Amino acid sequence: MVATPAKAMSEYPKQIAATPHDAGQRLDQFLAGALADSSRARVQQAIEAGLVLCDGRTAKVSQRLRGQERITVLGPFDPKPLRAFAEEIPLDVVYEDEDLAVINKPSGMMVHAGAGATDDERNRGTLVNALLHRFGQLSEMGGAVRPGIVHRLDRNTSGLMLAAKNDSAHRRLAAQFAGRQVHKTYLALVHGALKSEAGTINSAISRDVQRRIRMTTHRADGRVAVSHWRVVERIDGPYGKFTLVEVRIETGRTHQIRVHMAHLGHPVVGDAQYGRARHALLPVPVPDRQMLHAERLAFLHPRTQAPLSFEAPVPVDMQQLLATLRAPVG
Repeated sequence: MVATPAKAMSEYPKQIAATPHDAGQRLDQFLAGALADSSRARVQQAIEAGLVLCDGRTAKVSQRLRGQERITVLGPFDPKPLRAFAEEIPLDVVYEDEDLAVINKPSGMMVHAGAGATDDERNRGTLVNALLHRFGQLSEMGGAVRPGIVHRLDRNTSGLMLAAKNDSAHRRLAAQFAGRQVHKTYLALVHGALKSEAGTINSAISRDVQRRIRMTTHRADGRVAVSHWRVVERIDGPYGKFTLVEVRIETGRTHQIRVHMAHLGHPVVGDAQYGRARHALLPVPVPDRQMLHAERLAFLHPRTQAPLSFEAPVPVDMQQLLATLRAPVG
């Protein structure tokens, strides 16, 4: 435990009251939004360390709020700095050479170290760990926690990711991302029937000041975010109306597609964060993740400048849900 300044310690314990509006939300998500300058990872560390009480009892990370609890944060938790480590984890390597690798990341895998009570727990099972075991050496520009990582996908989004094996490749690939030269195309299953066959969303995205783990399009100080979408399939079956859309993003803002589709009134199926009301009313079981898949990735090779393009098949859980929604009942 790292020493904490006396002034900071004097702020504890902190008392926070949940309201009916918060009912159904996970405790760690709620606290990350309620505590200024606290990430969800840091909140989870505090809960696991026994520093959070819910109605006087030791809290659990994944517990759901009823909407009337009194939550007590006993003190800050200052974990030791993280470092990624090699871990033998199966990887679906789509392409690799001496400069880079393209991976088909499964849903449920964190890209780099996140939450947990100890270094091992926070580090275990990440894509970075798997990459270090597979390749041994990655670029160091991302630091000790994110070696080789040029861009990211949400934990519960599947699909193509690009990793750099050396600093030169990393710099050149990062420049392509910054210059919007990397073409990223996603497949998303959303609620409802979109009125048009295609469109563009230009709504700027910023962090929600009330719930820090969420992003929003409702603030004037947001960063430019551009998403182009087109309808791939319309589903109007016994379970309701859904639309399978292809989304090409020019920018790479946090949760961009999820926020933009929710902004249109058509949240991504399975997205409990931006489509919670729709998620709760789904008439069929849905995998515990948003139905969002990074399907295609195209860029220039950082050394040769040759154009490269890759595609990842629709994952099994998404295929199965689509089949269920299309099939007649009985």
